[in-house]
This record gives sequence, C-alpha cells and structure tokens, in this order.
Amino acid sequence: MPGQISKSRVALPVSLVFAALMLRAAKAPSSQNVDVSQIVRQSAQVTLADRKASSNYDYYETDREPGGSKTYSVLMLDGSPYRRLVAVNGAPLSQSKQEEEKKKLQDEIARRKQESAEDRARRLADFQKDEDRDLRFIREFSEAFQFRLLAVRQLGTHHVYVIQATPLPGYKATDRESEVLTGMQGRLFVDKDTYHWVQAEAEVIHPVSIEGFLATVEPGTRFELDKAPVDAGVWLPTHFLMTSNAKVLGLFRHRDHQNETYSKYRKVNASGLQPE
Repeated sequence: MPGQISKSRVALPVSLVFAALMLRAAKAPSSQNVDVSQIVRQSAQVTLADRKASSNYDYYETDREPGGSKTYSVLMLDGSPYRRLVAVNGAPLSQSKQEEEKKKLQDEIARRKQESAEDRARRLADFQKDEDRDLRFIREFSEAFQFRLLAVRQLGTHHVYVIQATPLPGYKATDRESEVLTGMQGRLFVDKDTYHWVQAEAEVIHPVSIEGFLATVEPGTRFELDKAPVDAGVWLPTHFLMTSNAKVLGLFRHRDHQNETYSKYRKVNASGLQPE
C-alpha cells in the first residue's frame, strides 16, 4: 500500500489491551472498603473514551533502538496515519533530508486527495482492520483475568489504585492471537480522582504455544505503558515498552524490543490533509 502507515497507530491501541484489564472485576475487601468493580467500570469508560479520541491527534514518536533513535511526526491524513521522519539520534535532519521528507509528505497528501472512492475505502478498511483486531483482542482480555485491589498510593503526582490482574481459571481463548493471555498477569495504576489510568504492566509468566503459528511465547515477554493528560479530559500514551521472547518451530529463538515515547499531541486539522 503506498505511503507510510504508522506502526504506533497499531501500538497505541495496545493501550486498549491494558484498558481491557479493567472491564472485568470482582469486589475485593480493603481497609478503605473500596469497590473494585466500580473502579473498573468507571476506568473502562474513560479509557475507552481516550482511545476513541486518540485518532483526533497528531503527535511525535521517538523509537529507541540499540543503535540509536529516530523521531517521527505522526500525522492523520484523511483518516489514516502517516509517519514523517524529523530527527535521528535527537538531531534534526539535514536541510536536504528535510526537503526529501517534505516532498514525500506532499506527494502522499496529493495521492490521497486524488484517490478513487474504491482506493480510499480500501485504505481506510486496512486501517480499520487493525483497529477491529485490537478490539477483538480486548474483548478476550476482559474475560481472561480476575482482579484484586492491592493498595492506594502515590505515583508521581497522582494518587492511584493499584489493581492486580491474574489469569482467570478455566479461561479458553477463542482466537489464536488471544492465546497468549492464558500465560499473562498484569498490574494497573488507576488515577483515584479521574479514573484514568496512569500506568500498566503485563508479563508472560509461563510459556504459551500459539496454535497455527508454530511458535511459543515465553517468560521474558513483557509490556509497560504510561499515559498522561494531553487535553481536557483526554489522556494518551507517553511511553510504550515491549520486550518479546518467543521460540519459533520449537528451535529458533526470536527476541524483539520496542521502546517508544510519544509527545507534542495536537488536534488534527479539520481536513486532515494539511502538512505542518
């Protein structure tokens, strides 16, 4: 497909993965008689609203790898994202590289403006397919865990509920992508005042074979996600860290590391087709 599709627009919905941790809970006793069910319900509502709002924002994304970092301006262009390289290892691009990236963006804007109705529908459908996949995964996530309130404490500038998520006995995944949930546990840090969540962690605690992929996801796979307010009533991701550990065909080990920060959120232009 022409143009660059932001992998972080796929990564951002990972926030929904963690949000789904909040969609199922049971009341747990505590010294403050906190109703975990109520925390979960309210937190789910605001987190899903955040997810819905995320497509209304452009932002900057910095991808950190062992060899250095690259920073992109991620733009929503007529309903789907585009990544424009703006810096390498924290340094702005040379003038010639800036002109090259600007030309790529202008070409993509022109291409999308001239798309046929069929091509536009196909592009948006491809983007929506990723969104729908994450939503299906979330629905499974909500059934895969049981929840318990651990504490109420300070995290940075926020007072948070600390909620533990552990595998629900007897849970059976209904699709291949959700099978990994059977081997995971997590922890949520939910803002006490607004019910937005501040931080989430999840990790694989025992190997899980993924039927159809001839692969096993193993301990050492973990996710971390941080969120912060970016607009009135809207919280969006500021950092995403993933370390994956898998064995393919039972023989070859595959490891991956993803470390991304997000900043400079701003509302998308009304047309969604204007360059910076």
